[in-house]
Amino acid sequence: MTTDPVASRLPPPASRLLTFSFELFPPRTPEGVAKLPLVVGQLAEVRPDYFSVTYGAGGSNQDGTYETVVRVVEQTGVEAAPHLTCVGSTRASIAALLERYREAGVRRIVALRGDLPATAMSASAPGEFHYANELVSFIRETHGDAFEIEVAAYPEMHPQASGPEQDFEHFRRKVEAGADGALTQLFYNADAYLDFVDRCGRAGLDIPVVPGIMPITGYQNIVRFCSSCGADLPRWVRLRLEELQDNKPALLDFGLDVATRLCERLLQAGAPGLHFYTINQAEPTLRLWRNLGLPVTVPAPAMAG
Repeated sequence: MTTDPVASRLPPPASRLLTFSFELFPPRTPEGVAKLPLVVGQLAEVRPDYFSVTYGAGGSNQDGTYETVVRVVEQTGVEAAPHLTCVGSTRASIAALLERYREAGVRRIVALRGDLPATAMSASAPGEFHYANELVSFIRETHGDAFEIEVAAYPEMHPQASGPEQDFEHFRRKVEAGADGALTQLFYNADAYLDFVDRCGRAGLDIPVVPGIMPITGYQNIVRFCSSCGADLPRWVRLRLEELQDNKPALLDFGLDVATRLCERLLQAGAPGLHFYTINQAEPTLRLWRNLGLPVTVPAPAMAG
């Protein structure tokens, strides 16, 4: 009988403090703006540890990220963590954003290189910060431990990396620059995550690596997401989804089963929590949440007498 490489070294989920978070993106349409408060309210009912908020590709304006972060916190009281990227950055612009977020009470930052513009000629981001480790170093130099910093991890390798070792070295530099934790790209192959965590352990990179989970809600969209980020969608899953694409209820049930088994294996093997890519939809993530048996409501803390 074989065992997962990480499972034998970590305590079972019941005895560990797990972290659960939901990712949102700033809405791009009036309809999306109107819908977001309902989505956020529904997700907040299960009391995640925090929401993360992305922003557009190619160095687009971060005002939408800031406004979404503020709205989420004001509406729910749940912590919100903005994504901060290198693309199109200057030291002055990043410094101003950090001050703005700190004044707003933000205590967690997701520091990324960011999606490169279509015209980019290399893996280096245009701007004064080229890679995420430089951004992490700058945050630490200017704000010390005021922010908890999350970075990205790629269990199946970043699609623009030249090879697994180079990609892992990029991750090592982010950790050594001062990252507190990592959120992975979406994946559906648990062994890729377990191998990545095992490599971190052997390299002495002792930060929590939280798996990124995307609920499956359609055939075309999940194939597109996986293709764009270099994630492996197992052949048997792709074929079943293709077969079920005209039967939405059956596809949703199958996708839920695939994601549930993935999450259960990850948690049993020692994953420190789960980070859900919600795509600004509440029900697919909440359905997965309930199927995993995670608490639907969290009791309010007792008042001190």
